[in-house]
Amino acid sequence: MEFVTRRDFVRTSVAAGAAVTAATAAGMASQTALGGSSTAQHIKIIGVSCSPRKGKTTAVSLQVCLEAAKKVSPRIEVELVELAGMKIDGSLAAGLPLEPGQKDDFAKLVPKLADPDVGGIIIGTPVYFSGMTSLCKAFLDRCITLWQDNLKLSNKVAGVLAVGGSRNGGQEVTIQSVQAVLLCQEMIVVGTSGPAPRIGATVWNSAGDDVSKDEFGMTKARDLGRRVAEVALRLKGV
Repeated sequence: MEFVTRRDFVRTSVAAGAAVTAATAAGMASQTALGGSSTAQHIKIIGVSCSPRKGKTTAVSLQVCLEAAKKVSPRIEVELVELAGMKIDGSLAAGLPLEPGQKDDFAKLVPKLADPDVGGIIIGTPVYFSGMTSLCKAFLDRCITLWQDNLKLSNKVAGVLAVGGSRNGGQEVTIQSVQAVLLCQEMIVVGTSGPAPRIGATVWNSAGDDVSKDEFGMTKARDLGRRVAEVALRLKGV
């Protein structure tokens, strides 16, 4: 049996990987020449604002994410969904029926989230006592229906953004709590890119609801949107 050093193994593996990459690229080019759909497919990135305040800091920060995602490729489409004003009862996740006359808006979100063209979802929430909002928790709990229905969110890319009242106001622990739910959905969770990479976009509302003043936070929001779009494109083979 021939002895293979670790250096030889690495060199061989890299060469094999390069060959596979080249073959994949050639296959995609061939499919494109034959009129295949891989390069013509549009991929949608949805931002879900879980703030009870419509159009405020979380929605604005998510819009920054989505604009950055859109710039990654002309094939990226984006949409912002605000849960503010919607009736979403988290207790229904336990299988309880709607009360007579009770309004619930979650059902109309299901086809939007489960759409096969949706390659990425970015969840945004304000930070309340180092945690997500009750609206965010109710929304995530109700997504159990998507898990039960053949894991409809599986392999979609996920990113999380949190807006806090101070620079270190619990944003990261809030992001982690949301990410834990998304991992249970078998989503592919990504953070931000370098320099100064983070597990997600941490935004500081320091100037009376004008998050644009938070240069670091806006940079991380753009990083997150770009990262979600890039990974979604790769997963779709575009």
